[in-house]
Amino acid sequence: MLKQPQTFGPELRRLRLAAGLTLAQLASSVHYSKSQISKIETGHKRATTEFARLCDTALDAGGALAALVPPGLADGRPTPQDQAGAIMRRGTPTPDRSGRMPGGTSPTRRQVMAVGAASVLGAAPASGASASAEAVPQDSGADLLEASLDLFAQYRRLGQLTPPGTLLPVIAEQSRSLGGLAARCRARTRTGLLNLAARYAEFTGWMAQEAGDDTAALDWTDHAVRLAEEAGDRDLASYALTRRALMSYYRGDAADTISLASGAQSGRLPPRIRGLAAQHVGQGHALAGDYDACLRHLDRARTLLAADRPDPAMPLLGATHLTDPITMITGWCMLDLGRPRQAAAVLDEAFSTLPAHALRTRARYGMRRALAHANSGEIEHACTIAGELLPAAQCADSATIRLDMRRLARTLARFRTSPAAAQLSPDLTAALHTPLR
Repeated sequence: MLKQPQTFGPELRRLRLAAGLTLAQLASSVHYSKSQISKIETGHKRATTEFARLCDTALDAGGALAALVPPGLADGRPTPQDQAGAIMRRGTPTPDRSGRMPGGTSPTRRQVMAVGAASVLGAAPASGASASAEAVPQDSGADLLEASLDLFAQYRRLGQLTPPGTLLPVIAEQSRSLGGLAARCRARTRTGLLNLAARYAEFTGWMAQEAGDDTAALDWTDHAVRLAEEAGDRDLASYALTRRALMSYYRGDAADTISLASGAQSGRLPPRIRGLAAQHVGQGHALAGDYDACLRHLDRARTLLAADRPDPAMPLLGATHLTDPITMITGWCMLDLGRPRQAAAVLDEAFSTLPAHALRTRARYGMRRALAHANSGEIEHACTIAGELLPAAQCADSATIRLDMRRLARTLARFRTSPAAAQLSPDLTAALHTPLR
């Protein structure tokens, strides 16, 4: 008998009988077979958090069953062994917190050309005697900052089109170089360059998370906070809490997600940071199975994000390709709440607004959309969606997107007689077994 809290199976049976449902009726509701549910009730088969959430909704249990399953158990969440970063696994040197490659080297020409942009800022050393020999002329400071901002926008676009491991060395070097250039500029330009170096560091942290290395992601986020504080910006430290909350969310830890994101709710913070924090609090409540709390915080997030007035001189924090982020996240949360039909309906509509060039974003929300349809029993439609997105998912090569791909693969495995599932499963399995790049 598999190890799992012994109360889960009996509690599932108790709730099912209290609701007056037979095994067949519950099986029809959650799209599992009678034999699978019977084995879970008797403890001969282990329940996933996804199954528990579906049963919570079907039995109106308010998250009680999901609370009995350890976070991430058999649910596609990364284990510590899975999180050895992709760059280190393939033997490529990892940039340190200051943005330097081991030994103080700059990225190779091959690495720079791999992302399609050879940057003078990224290739030139910014430390030592040659870097400090002369200051950047004051009248060129505005042009330098503008060019650096334009380049950041291009790297963000490349982040939608390339594997994170390809981009990481170059954007890490950009953060280092901008920090070095800031030391040679007058006050106004220096502040702008430090703030931009912080944004590069934060972006590097996100790409590290996408590459499967949460430790490096946290290190880069902390480095971004230090750079921002040097520039006089104290708000990024609170934004860093929302980044940590998102990492906890992907680990399946509802309590930690809520606790961390709640720390960025101070009224003194810009509306965008508070809005992103409220969004993650809502996502944490979705993991915990609290429907009302989830929607309450998402409504608050919508209000705060609508009130945001972004600084045109700095890149926008958070997602940039969602025209209506809270509607998309609402659909995302419906799946965590065990409401796949609602999730599919919302995600279908929201997905149509995504730009065609945002491959990473389309793969992220598209795979969750496919999973929602699969959990609703619409296997053929789910396979059509996932099949169309598989090239984009392989291009994005994202550790976080793979979580939903694994969940989809396990869902399709329950429908062995489906021709659509049989056709897609080998390609999906192959994509999941390709090492992160």
